[in-house]
Amino acid sequence: MFDFVHENKKLVQILLALIVLPFAFWGVSSYDKSRNSAGVVATVEGIKITQQEFENSMRQQQDRMRQQLGANFDASMIENPTIKRAIIDNLVSQHLLVIRANAAGLHVSDEQVAEVISSIEAFQENGKFDKNRYLTILKAQNLSPLMFESRVRDELLGQQMQDTYTQNGFSANSVVDNVIRLNEQQRMVSVSPIQFQPFVSKAKVDDAALMKYYEQNQGEFQVKEQAKVKYVKFSVDDLLAKVQVSKEEVRKYYDEHQNEFGSPEERRVAHILVTVSANAPQAEQEAAKAKAENLLQQVRHDPSKFSELAKKNSQDPGSAPKGGDLGFFGRGMMVKPFEEATFAMKVGEISGLVKSDFGYHIIKLLAVKPFRVLSFEEAREGILNKLRQQKATALFAEMAEKFSNTVYEQSDTLQPAADLIGAKIEQSGWLVKGAVAAEPWTPKLLQAIFNDEVVKNKRNTAAVEVAANTLVAARILEYKPASVSSFAEVKETIRQNLVHQQALALAATQGKNMLEELQKGNKPKLIWGAAQSITRAQHGSLDAGLVRQIFQASAEKLPQYVGMEDPQNGYVLVRIDSIKEGEPINGLKRARYAQQLRQMTGEEMFRAYISDSRQQATVKLNLPPVAVQP
Repeated sequence: MFDFVHENKKLVQILLALIVLPFAFWGVSSYDKSRNSAGVVATVEGIKITQQEFENSMRQQQDRMRQQLGANFDASMIENPTIKRAIIDNLVSQHLLVIRANAAGLHVSDEQVAEVISSIEAFQENGKFDKNRYLTILKAQNLSPLMFESRVRDELLGQQMQDTYTQNGFSANSVVDNVIRLNEQQRMVSVSPIQFQPFVSKAKVDDAALMKYYEQNQGEFQVKEQAKVKYVKFSVDDLLAKVQVSKEEVRKYYDEHQNEFGSPEERRVAHILVTVSANAPQAEQEAAKAKAENLLQQVRHDPSKFSELAKKNSQDPGSAPKGGDLGFFGRGMMVKPFEEATFAMKVGEISGLVKSDFGYHIIKLLAVKPFRVLSFEEAREGILNKLRQQKATALFAEMAEKFSNTVYEQSDTLQPAADLIGAKIEQSGWLVKGAVAAEPWTPKLLQAIFNDEVVKNKRNTAAVEVAANTLVAARILEYKPASVSSFAEVKETIRQNLVHQQALALAATQGKNMLEELQKGNKPKLIWGAAQSITRAQHGSLDAGLVRQIFQASAEKLPQYVGMEDPQNGYVLVRIDSIKEGEPINGLKRARYAQQLRQMTGEEMFRAYISDSRQQATVKLNLPPVAVQP
């Protein structure tokens, strides 16, 4: 978990900015009044959720998806009703948390809000909070300082309320020991699959059965509306080659934005982590510390064994296989105690015990990349591309309105719009209404294409945004209305499906008969696979339902036999040959499991609290396409 934060530092920074990118130092009190004037999409106990708030959340979710999916990102994904529903559902829960926090008397001071804002690296210049930078970033996110600060305050209030539950989970030692025993118990099993293929020749399906299936399942054979279209695509990328950036402009930008070209100091470390929760009982804390101190003594006795000891003992699953190596990172990427220790060390030095919320760390500083400023030559290409992109974006914004107006005003042809932007008119293959298709055929564009005005009156679609700074307008060339495939067209497909179903049923019947024979003590002729050891958590390719049966089977007399239908292949028989209990439970193992169980029970308590609160709350929606469940 510790290594995950480091390896995904760019994603973490973006998510932090988007989550926290709600606050300011001045004028908070007037925010509640200002937001009432906006359009309202929902109310929670009388508190309004504005259209702007909803759109900001949509935009933030889109940014998160773009960062996570990279080249696979499709801007139309955010139009998915399920995502919209989840976003507004989350907003309702957030507002409800704040309402409950206020009712409970929780409080966030102006000083706390200011401290959080000033610590956000995105708002800093040379390590210090910069008001102009702060305002610029907020403006880019379509947020005012009042809105931002209010959101941060709400975020902190909600977090206080959540921590009340998540940090107070419980787990009795008897429960912990039982979970350890169940989780680590191993069962040695062998598998014998009963495949459907040998039964295909025995399956009998006549024409009457095929026709009956066809008549009773007409919905399966409906063919949706289809269309071929002409289209024109207008993207900011098309303008990049048309804009010019002079050498003087590049140099001026470099001279005026020196702060952008600094490469901050980075340090590479390896660490050994002994995990223990900050809320763990004193005995667990002391046990973890004692183990860490023992490892520290070994490392100091022979520093060359640091990597070996990390591989064997570190409880950070991400870095342990790499000898504890976390790679290079800068300030702000690690928890504070870890960072402070790292940036106070010399290369080759090994720290004492460093305590964080993760547990106890032993840190070794491997290398340092000092701060440096890129030369003009090093930065020139990046500046050139940035300025070219800025100019192209500005030109796109200027021409986009003209493009949209031309498509609308001359709706019987795409040629004038294509001439305006210097693009070719392209042609699609067959498009299916409502079907998932490759770019640029987003759900929004397909909806525009299959609009009655476009289909019946043969008009251009509107210019539809299919991605950031990308517009597409289309008109129909050929059209096929919705229909039902004839029996002759789908007869063989139905036959194959029914034969497969019968073969599966025959295989399942034989599997059940074999299981019955085995459980009676008989030995039908079967081919068993190689024995394999499984646990409840690690069971290879075995189905989870089958694994439950395996561990529910009695261990009093072995071998035991269980079986289960396989909806894809037929039936699976399993022979349980032996059972092995896990290693003896020691204090460290008990502490680790207890920590996880406390976290799980705390999170479950919080989910139950939210669920109960939602059921009791008065929620009213003014956004018909988005549904919210209580």
